[in-house]
Amino acid sequence: MLKYIYGDALKSHRKLGESMFRDRAAQFKDRLKWDVSVNAQGFERDEYDDLNPLYVIWQRPDGTHGGSMRFLPTTGRTMVNEHFAGLLTGPICSPLIWECTRFCLTQGAEATIAAALMLGGGELMQNFGIAHFAGVFDARMVRIYRMTGSSPEILGSDGEGLGKISVGLWSFDKKAQGVVAARAGISPLQSRDWFDQSFGGYEAVKALNTA
Repeated sequence: MLKYIYGDALKSHRKLGESMFRDRAAQFKDRLKWDVSVNAQGFERDEYDDLNPLYVIWQRPDGTHGGSMRFLPTTGRTMVNEHFAGLLTGPICSPLIWECTRFCLTQGAEATIAAALMLGGGELMQNFGIAHFAGVFDARMVRIYRMTGSSPEILGSDGEGLGKISVGLWSFDKKAQGVVAARAGISPLQSRDWFDQSFGGYEAVKALNTA
């Protein structure tokens, strides 16, 4: 199932959070050979995990991490503006645009989990009044985005082949929701119910957005 958890609440979901950070280490450090730091606990964490981001996490039946994404509003600090500004014509800063980073799948994850995460991102857009997500991705992700029916608008790129890095901008509408939901094998009603379980329904989200 999909869970929506802010960073400061991960301590209440210890098994899920710890397995997420370990899966991130396995994906980014071990398999992709990115220049990321892994601590003594085997967690891949960076400075943006300390900014109380919102995580969308696929929780497996045993309570462990199956896949996740990390979200931060672009009105504050973001990776795309601080580390990939060279791919942009100017900084991305808008209350209607949030950054999405650290797209991670546990090794051997079912293909439907990637689509489920995209569906979760769509729930954030629809319920938080977000118009676009911005994010940096490498060449391997292009196939995944096409497979899930959620390909971005490219804002800028650098490099060639498998080493190509791009900044993309995602939107989401009812048509896209239907495509992604079908790929995930999850009904839009089930997706919304999981969102409501995390946030307590429309009134709670409205209060959160106006606080």
